[in-house]
Amino acid sequence: QVQLVESGGGLVQPGGSLRLSCAASRITFRLYTMAWYRQAPGKQRELVASITGGGSTNYADSVKGRFTISRDNAKNTVYLQMNTLKPEDTAVYYCNAHFTSANDYWGQGTQVTVSS
Repeated sequence: QVQLVESGGGLVQPGGSLRLSCAASRITFRLYTMAWYRQAPGKQRELVASITGGGSTNYADSVKGRFTISRDNAKNTVYLQMNTLKPEDTAVYYCNAHFTSANDYWGQGTQVTVSS
């Protein structure tokens, strides 16, 4: 059974930083595009950042210049470094692994709260 296990969420003050991790198991990790999504209360889930197996990245406009996605294929892990956090970044953050429509998996989510 495929597992994506997120960690690193928590409470941080505005302007602070957090690093999320997502460890994948039972997939050929290097073949998958990995992504972070987030969902704030009352809002739709949105793409935050993605990274292909070859390392090409894509970011939502709202996080460009503040967030960095990276991956370690040897550790089957994807990271999201979040800097200069804002209250509007508060959401549940989800890890996604995508290869095909039949091979698309989600983690359980980790809460990020930005508040003073």
